[in-house]
Amino acid sequence: MKVTGGKSIYGAAVGILMLEAQFPRIPGDMGNATTWDFPVHYKIVRGATPDKVVRQGAEGLLDAFISAAQELVSEGVDGITTNCGFLALFQQQISQAVPVPVVTSSLMQVGMVNRVLPTGKRAGILTISGSSLTQQHLDAASVPSGTPIGTTEGGMEFTRAILDNELELDVALARQDNVEAALTMQKTYSDLGAIVLECTNMEPYAADIAHATGLPVFSIQTLVTWFQRSLVPNRY
Repeated sequence: MKVTGGKSIYGAAVGILMLEAQFPRIPGDMGNATTWDFPVHYKIVRGATPDKVVRQGAEGLLDAFISAAQELVSEGVDGITTNCGFLALFQQQISQAVPVPVVTSSLMQVGMVNRVLPTGKRAGILTISGSSLTQQHLDAASVPSGTPIGTTEGGMEFTRAILDNELELDVALARQDNVEAALTMQKTYSDLGAIVLECTNMEPYAADIAHATGLPVFSIQTLVTWFQRSLVPNRY
């Protein structure tokens, strides 16, 4: 058997474009490598802070993300994702700049989730910043018009600690923020049939949200796990 080389790194099919952040990345967080059941390859995009990407619309960062994506491809990844749902804004541009599949945002799941829910039910989005999530973000991810949106904004811990890039995170309070925001959305929208977590830092609380609401919860982990399985099919 002959094999062909050409990659710098082998075994990590998924490349993750990372924000430049210092907040704790607990197990379950996309930026914690123990979250994944398969190898991933990280690339930090310098200057892409949580505040700049979320609250400032990632202004001026497109070239940096494209350059980092191209570096990941040159190093050997077979597909690219990002660690912020707000980077749906760059889906088309990054896809056009690299020769591998790209999934920038968990928000890209909303339409698919709607199609698998019972008649009369729809998915809602739980986001870290409802005031920053614009129609432009939703359109870039092909989110259906009128999709319910809930947010942890205004809570005790989660949104502030992540977007202000703090060195400490009270995990119990962050969990409470996520669960309470999900319950509020469920009470507001009687036809809510599932929740899609926009923020990649929400995954550690997915099980708590599912338990509290009784609803299926989709996240960046569900999306990237599906993505990775397509890039590296199981052999039997």
